[in-house]
Amino acid sequence: MEVIRSQKRTVSNDIVSTPTLPLYLTAPPMEVRLEEFELFAIDRLRVLKGVSDGLARGRNPNEMDDLVDTLWKEHMRLPDVSEMINKDIISHFVLRLVYCRSDELKKWFLSMETALFRHRFRIKKIEEQRAIVGEFGLPYKAVIGAELESLKERLVLVARSLCQTSSDVENIYYKVPFEEVPDLVATRRVLLQKGYAFVAGSQLVSLVVTQFRSHLSKALILTNRKWTTTIREREKDRLTPIVEALSTSYLGPDYTQSSEYADISLKDIDQVSKSSFPLCMRHLFEKLREDHHLKHGGRMQLGLFLKGVGLKLDDALAFWREEFTKKVGSERFDKEYAYAIRHNYGKEGKRTDYTPYACSKIITSAPGAGDHHGCPYRHFSEDNLKAALSRMGLSSRGMEDVMDKVRNRHYQLACTLTFEAVYGTSCDTGINHPNQYFEESQKILKSKNPTAPV
Repeated sequence: MEVIRSQKRTVSNDIVSTPTLPLYLTAPPMEVRLEEFELFAIDRLRVLKGVSDGLARGRNPNEMDDLVDTLWKEHMRLPDVSEMINKDIISHFVLRLVYCRSDELKKWFLSMETALFRHRFRIKKIEEQRAIVGEFGLPYKAVIGAELESLKERLVLVARSLCQTSSDVENIYYKVPFEEVPDLVATRRVLLQKGYAFVAGSQLVSLVVTQFRSHLSKALILTNRKWTTTIREREKDRLTPIVEALSTSYLGPDYTQSSEYADISLKDIDQVSKSSFPLCMRHLFEKLREDHHLKHGGRMQLGLFLKGVGLKLDDALAFWREEFTKKVGSERFDKEYAYAIRHNYGKEGKRTDYTPYACSKIITSAPGAGDHHGCPYRHFSEDNLKAALSRMGLSSRGMEDVMDKVRNRHYQLACTLTFEAVYGTSCDTGINHPNQYFEESQKILKSKNPTAPV
């Protein structure tokens, strides 16, 4: 796969012979426009993040089938089938390059791509599923004749243990080494005999997913080797910046411009911080009021958030001046801090209109000693986090639900559950940005009492 500048591929419909569910065994021999390289990857990333959220919320397999189908239609579908297959293949290999670069990235990508493949396979018709098995070249043959007849009685017992009837015993079974279907063995959904598992035709997904995951795991190691030895340096001025940015990409609104629900003033800021700030910003705000100072990371995280919720430049200067001058004095504030505030608002330097930090950036930050920025769900100790959640009014049950997500590293979902517990309403889209949390909070509070300041 060769990435080229803005021009059409040499053969626009030149796709590798493949079923509608590619196996991504080899990179496609095609040219890809630079714009497609990034845009296709972002669309697939939206799908994978949707899958991640669905799994973290505990959706059952059928619900995940529906979710994957919806996500795919929304982000990956194109009118032309061949172009859609190209997009599927290109986006996978781009993200393989993006997520091969560390063990943590590889683990997430491997899990999400495997889950995506599993549910895309599950919603295929049985004929398509068997064709995909053939594409993998799996060496399994159907059990037939006398061997199948000798197993029928035990297969009926397996069916009954799964609350099925005798009529549910299928006519097609595959004999495979038991270690190749660990999920079926672990949940006792197959007949085991002499080291083999007898897998029903309807359970083909387990056979294929095991192979898919194994292949992708090995491929990520090889891709990482190519990235570190060749690609990163060779493409340092073209692809490398795109690749390194994609793994932390935020895919929603940037909140550069405040909305009707984000327009706070100095007189309301303390009250609003208690009613509508997410925990990360509430913590920074309280530390600023307590210590009259924040280090650079904290100033950037809170300052850009306040900009995004509608605090005007003059008010921002007055807000920070009021706190900092209690510790550093007016002259030092004007000399060392005021410029950076004006810079964030695009009034100094390159006059860039900087955007508030998204959850992905905050979670991956690395606060040091004396820092207060970052994501509390990731960076707080368990005791400190529980104390903070208690101050936000979470019940013991709500707090334990949040802590369960934290222990499993679902930090954004933990924040989403906090939001739902505080405001008594669901947030199906999930919390992906502190300014989103603020705006959704304001919508809820203002809908309950339109005239009161919140």
